[in-house]
Amino acid sequence: MSDPNSDLNRRSLEAFPSWLRTLPADVRVLASVVEDAAVGDAGRENVAGALNYLFKSVDLIADGIEDLGYVDDAFVLRVAAASIELDAVSDGALRTELERLATDAALVREFMADDYARLESYVSGLASLVVRGRSAPAIAGDPEVRQQFFGELNAWAGHYVMPSFENDDKNLVKLRAFLRTKLAG
Repeated sequence: MSDPNSDLNRRSLEAFPSWLRTLPADVRVLASVVEDAAVGDAGRENVAGALNYLFKSVDLIADGIEDLGYVDDAFVLRVAAASIELDAVSDGALRTELERLATDAALVREFMADDYARLESYVSGLASLVVRGRSAPAIAGDPEVRQQFFGELNAWAGHYVMPSFENDDKNLVKLRAFLRTKLAG
């Protein structure tokens, strides 16, 4: 009989490095959601909050921490994507990309287990934060603020260097411990 945790760990160790590879592209996908007025204010603000998280000075896991620093960013983007009502997305290609990210969020849910609800709550709360003088409602509602924000997102994506993420179960243990500790506080 196989250990279900070993299967989850195997799938996580396969997925998480690929999420780190696609992080800049995923940022651009979610930026497109913020511009899609058909999504509605609440959905656009939720995604803007998740994107604003990239510039938050206190991440759940600091970006320089070992192999784990950007995995929390990938998780936050996927949880935000899963919160979008896909039928409201006007562009079919964008909807397909959001479906991919939302499907990935199912692995985050499985990986986080009992802590997923706290992560989900944390991500929805990001819309109320002000980062670099910008709130999610301002990003979603003000075209000038949004364009400035998108310029910073593009610069971030252009300078992003994918960290290594070793195929080691110890990384998963550390990741769970970091997230559990930060989300509990």
